[in-house]
This record gives sequence, structure tokens and C-alpha cells, in this order.
Amino acid sequence: MISFSNVNKQYGKQLIFVEASWQLNAGEKCGLVGPNGAGKTTLFRMIMNEESPDEGDVTVPKRTSIGYFRQDVEEMAGRPVLDEAIAGSGRAGELHHELDELQTAMEDPTRMDDMDKILERFGEVQEEYEHLGGYTLEAQAREVLAGLGFSESQVDGDVGALSGGWKMRVALARVLLGRPDVLLMDEPTNHLDIESIIWLEQFLKGYPGTLLMTSHDREFMNRIVGKIAEIDGGEIIGYSGNYDFYERERTIRETNQVAAFSRQQSMLAKEQRFIERFKTHASKASQVQSRIKALDKIEKLELPKKRVVVKFDFRSPPRSGDQVVVLEGLSKQYGQRVIYKDFSMIVRRGERWAVMGRNGAGKTTLLRMMAGALTPDTGEVRLGASLKMGYFAQQSLDVLNPDLTVEEQLQQDFPHEGVGAIKALAGAFQFSGDDVDKKIRSLSGGEKSRLAMARMLFDPPNFLVLDEPTNHLDMATKEMLIEKLKDFEGTMVFVSHDRTFLRGLASRVLELGGDSGSAAPLLYPGPYTEYVASLGHEAPGLHV
Repeated sequence: MISFSNVNKQYGKQLIFVEASWQLNAGEKCGLVGPNGAGKTTLFRMIMNEESPDEGDVTVPKRTSIGYFRQDVEEMAGRPVLDEAIAGSGRAGELHHELDELQTAMEDPTRMDDMDKILERFGEVQEEYEHLGGYTLEAQAREVLAGLGFSESQVDGDVGALSGGWKMRVALARVLLGRPDVLLMDEPTNHLDIESIIWLEQFLKGYPGTLLMTSHDREFMNRIVGKIAEIDGGEIIGYSGNYDFYERERTIRETNQVAAFSRQQSMLAKEQRFIERFKTHASKASQVQSRIKALDKIEKLELPKKRVVVKFDFRSPPRSGDQVVVLEGLSKQYGQRVIYKDFSMIVRRGERWAVMGRNGAGKTTLLRMMAGALTPDTGEVRLGASLKMGYFAQQSLDVLNPDLTVEEQLQQDFPHEGVGAIKALAGAFQFSGDDVDKKIRSLSGGEKSRLAMARMLFDPPNFLVLDEPTNHLDMATKEMLIEKLKDFEGTMVFVSHDRTFLRGLASRVLELGGDSGSAAPLLYPGPYTEYVASLGHEAPGLHV
């Protein structure tokens, strides 16, 4: 369906694609992988005809509809969330909005002179809208928006009142409702909670069209795609299987490449020794020249590029008391909406609590009350003895100095540390080379999150309160963080939608709201894997 043929592309001195060829067939669900800057976004933009190759061809069949979900969302305001989502539904979406406008015109007494034309046009639009299945469109839109976590009040409310993360969900709904032949999706799970991610998995599994997506969520990728396209060193290399299959095959491929490189190097060294030994012997002159010519014609192999994830040994935190935090009789409500009522729990040293629950169940509210950033209406939060807390949330980014570089920020935070230790810390969180010289004001939200996490863990507290700590981390860095936190000797309470993180770290589960959304919190005394086995599903209220 979509093909790249001998594509070359470069920006300045940076080569993105070098004679790259690849094909995506109709109905395939493919994951697109590669390090930052490899060219994933460029590939998407070429398919959308927003960029052109320097040489070669990118072919997309005519009359193929393409939906592209990207991380930068345009401004949305002035109409309900439902209408904004329906705007992605092609012709049916256009007719939906025209019917609304005509309905308004029919109720306008100042338009009485035009009423015959308005009524005639209303009949024409209504007939076409019905023919396209438009009257099921609103129901479909409400279903998709509910799956992505929107409440009924949000669906009918002004899209302009939403935060950036919720607008991303509206943009995602708009692409899904368009039902294009080809879906291009750039990190669709970044702003979703686990309930919405699982819903999206089911939607995409049943999607009849073609899918090409990037994702840093291993579970999500594994459950959906049957093919991987890796951008590596200017090439696009295809693998037939999910992400786990790709990782195994890539390791085998690299091993074979290293072995072939070693064999060629041995052969080249042997030939060079012959040439050096006999280049002055007249009787061997023809053989020497023949071997020199043969060596010139050989295509020299290169070692595969290693994806370096910097290893970093985080220090051991000081020991806290046995009772880390005691919540007693907590109540919290916003307006008429009760979030907590007479809630009590004890977090003990060494426990790792994963806080689960639907949107609005109070996950972030609980973490903020534990961290002292929010006061309960009634009840008490008591912190234990010898406690040093580290609280990670999006607000953590506000303490970064926008005028400093990454390296300067870390040097300011840890003035007694050597340059080597600072660079190793930065490298562990993907700041290497020129990245450490970037001004913080120029960093993306994900880069700021990584820097805030690095600052917190370098001199670790003994109580970590983490709100979505893995957002924007790639798989390799995320797995490094999980391995290090497995050895963490302190206590953790965290919210995460990443099932690899949950499975690797949670030794206790707090489920807020239960299946009904109003049940008392459930304190599950075992790890996340046992919690899932006992529920029979992966998140409160979901049966999949």
C-alpha cells in the first residue's frame, strides 16, 4: 500500500535516510521504532506529503485516506468536546456541523425571509447525512470519548476549558472517528491512563485499516502490532513479529553482524600481511596486484551501532522509621463531589504502593495530600520519623531554572560532585553529547521530566511519591529505571499507567473507587500481578 523506494533524506550534515526501501501493506499493524532523531517523525511527514525525499520515491495510493495523530495539537476552543471530536469524521462531520448551523438559522426570527432556502438546504443535508450513517455518529463519538476517559459533563462542555493533556485525547478521538484507511499514531498513550490505554488496545485490535505507530509502552506495542519497522543508520529494516520478537531478532542480527565483521577483518588482515610480505618480490608482483585490486572491490562491513543506555548506580537512601505515613480519617471533596470520606491507611517502610483507579477517582489528590501539597478537608496525614521525601509530579518542573543548561542545573544542585558524576547522571536520563548544553527553557516537556527525575534520584530520599514517572521515557531508559528502583531500599507510593512499571515494582495495590466508581477504596496486600489475577482484569471496572 505505502512504499519507500531508495529514499535519501538529510538535514544539513545529518543523514536521516540512505537509499532506504520499505513497504507497508494494507491491513498491517506495524510498530515504528528507532532512537530519538532517527527519523520516525520525518517518515510520518513524508507519508503525509508534508516533506519530500531528497532522492527516491514515497508512494501512497490515490484516494487513500490517512489519519495522523501527532504530539503537537492545534488550539481548540469555542465548541463542545463532542463537536470537536466529530470534526474528524470527514464528510459526515462537515454535515453534522452544517445541520447545527441550519438548526440555529431556523430558530432565528431575523432569517424568516430566507426560511424557504434554509429548509430546502436542511432537507438536502439531512438526506446526505442519513445516507452516510451520520445519525449513529454522535453515539459513536460518545462511545470513543467515554473510552478515552471523558465524563458526560466533559463531553458536552467547552473544549477550550480542557488542559493540554485532555485536548490531546480530543485530538485522538477525532482521528479515530475519522475511520481512515491508514492510521499514523505518534505516541498515542502519552496522555492516557491505564483504563483508556486498555480501551484503545481493544479499539486498535479490531480496527480494519492499516496502522503505523510509535510507542514507548512495550505492553501496548506487543498486544497490537504484528510487524516492526526499525529506522537504524539510515535504513528501514522490517521484522515480522511484535516488539518482543523484534528485540530477540535484533540481538541475533547484531550477533551475526559482529561475527561477519570479525571474519572479514581476519581475512583482510591475512591479505594485507601477504601484500606487505611480497610487495617487493618481482615473482609475486602479479599476485600482489591481483589481491590489492580484489581488496579494493570488497564492500567493507561495519560493526552495528550500539544503543548505549548509561548505567548509573543510585546511592542508598537513609533508613526511615517503620511507619512512613499514616492517613487517618481523611475526607476530601470538590464542590458536591466527594473524593474521600473517612479514609485511613498506613504505609510501612519498604512497601511499594501502586495507586489505581479511574479518572477522577482521586489518585493525584491522594499523592498531593501525602506530599503536603494539598490539605484534606478533615482527617490527618502523619509522616514518620527520619523521613526524607521526594515528590515527582508535573509541578516538579517549575523548580527548574530556565536560564541554566542541563549541566549547569545539575552542577548547581550538586556543587560538590565531580564533572564525571554529573555527566554520568545526565547520561542515565538520555542527556549526552550536546544535550547537556541545552538551555532548560528550550527542553521539551519530556526532557524536563527526565531532568527532574534525575535531580530527585541522585541523592535519593527514603520515601518516593511519584505521579506518572515514566511519561516520555523511552523503553530502554524506563527499564533501567525499573531495575534501579527494584533495588531501592526506601518506600514508594506511585501512580503509573505503564504495566511494565506496575508489574516490576508494585508490592501493594490501592484501588480507588472500585468497579462502581463509588465503592470504598480497596487495599490489596499483594503485588500487582496477584491483584490482576484476583480481579481477572488489569484495571478497576474493566473486563477485557
